[in-house]
Amino acid sequence: MTDQITQQQINQTAWAACDTFRGSVDAGQYKDYILVMLFLKYISDLWNDHLETYRKQYGDDEARIRRRLERERFILPEGASFYDLYAQRNEANIGELINIALEKIEDANRAKLEGVFRNIDFNSEANLGRPKDRNRRLKNLLEDFAKPAIDLRPSRVTEDIIGECYIYLISRFASDAGKKAGEFFTPAPVSRLLAKLAAPQPGNTICDPTCGSGSLLIQASQEVGSENFALYGQEVNGATWALARMNMFLHAKDAARIEWCDTLNSPALVEGDHLMRFDVVLANPPFSLDKWGAEDADRDQYNRFWRGVPPKSKGDYAFITHMIEIAKRQSGRVAVIVPHGVLFRGGAEGRIRQQLIEENLLDAVVGLPANLFTTTGIPVAILIFDRSREEGGANADRRDVLFIEASKEFTPGKTQNVMDDAHVAKVLETYSTRAEVERYSHRASPEEIAENGYNLNIPRYVDTFESEEEIDVAAVQKDILRIEAELAEVRAKMAEYLKELGVDA
Repeated sequence: MTDQITQQQINQTAWAACDTFRGSVDAGQYKDYILVMLFLKYISDLWNDHLETYRKQYGDDEARIRRRLERERFILPEGASFYDLYAQRNEANIGELINIALEKIEDANRAKLEGVFRNIDFNSEANLGRPKDRNRRLKNLLEDFAKPAIDLRPSRVTEDIIGECYIYLISRFASDAGKKAGEFFTPAPVSRLLAKLAAPQPGNTICDPTCGSGSLLIQASQEVGSENFALYGQEVNGATWALARMNMFLHAKDAARIEWCDTLNSPALVEGDHLMRFDVVLANPPFSLDKWGAEDADRDQYNRFWRGVPPKSKGDYAFITHMIEIAKRQSGRVAVIVPHGVLFRGGAEGRIRQQLIEENLLDAVVGLPANLFTTTGIPVAILIFDRSREEGGANADRRDVLFIEASKEFTPGKTQNVMDDAHVAKVLETYSTRAEVERYSHRASPEEIAENGYNLNIPRYVDTFESEEEIDVAAVQKDILRIEAELAEVRAKMAEYLKELGVDA
């Protein structure tokens, strides 16, 4: 019998722990308590595992053990572990005790965890109820995570399992909480497709300017094939920013720089007086964000909106132009998920779109199925911009734009459609070869796009019309005459039967 814990076991046990809050606390709120407790349990088990190892090596030499522990990835202060809190689970001020422990952990690990717990309050009456109810819920939560099935020592689980459990919980919260909580999560198949299309390489700097819980950045890092990369992210929501920081820690991506800021109005990834630039920029920004900051865009200190200011009620092109501006000149790649309106809306958006096409930056448009997201049922698209198509870049001679119509490539689900591996692989193969496939893909020239008024609506370029089978009109007419003759015969027989029965027809 193996002592190893499986991914399914930890996922199921962690999700069951959520029963402590269901029905009494909104899923958009209790996700933070569950995820923080999982994080605390993990670092406590990891610390204890190291402590046990060093005690075997150094015996009772506590000073030497302490020095060795201090060289680990993090420090767990005395009295701040999950097990210290579990021992105090019946205390009347257990919420306050949890807050104190988290504050100690932050203070001891400022370089990696500063501010991560500032947006969560385990002593909150507003979120967790009056003292009696709050104490009961927190006691149950501690007892749930004390179960043997959530023994997270490295000897039983890998970092991958913990990280995947974290992402699993985030995806379930997004699904259960609907649109509000779904804003911080991109479905795994879509993340995988976007990351593969962005194609990060060893040595690349990778940025997600609307990183949410950080899962897309982690997916992109896994595409590199080595540990030779640097991750950067920005997130406007403080609680979600904290999730991203913990997510990076759990995936051993401690060096990732994740900033808490408003990307469009006060970006924090800057060097001196200019924005940092990256090899790969990818994102799933908020769709058609209202009040994004248009009133100040024409005075933007980084001159990001020189192609034009997007409408104040739709921030899609604000995010797109920001991403293009932070991609390295003549080499940077941008992959972004957008609503279909971005492809064809006119006005300021139409002018910006035309400018981007005339600059030869747009490389591909990929249409995806509807109902892939918890946030919306509408179909979306992926835009790929490639700055290596600029003059002096490696792909400066490439002028066409590849359109891929993958909206029918999905497996229906109960609540969401899913792009399976085969669907993702088909998109990637078509993109890498830039192949033209009947009713699936087409390479459009700049002239063809101009003739369409710079409208990128995919059906203008990929004909998905299925021809109908030819109808033999003469044969159909013959069948009609035959059926009418048979019907007349049946009616005549029916009239005879009714007459025999003495019933008037």
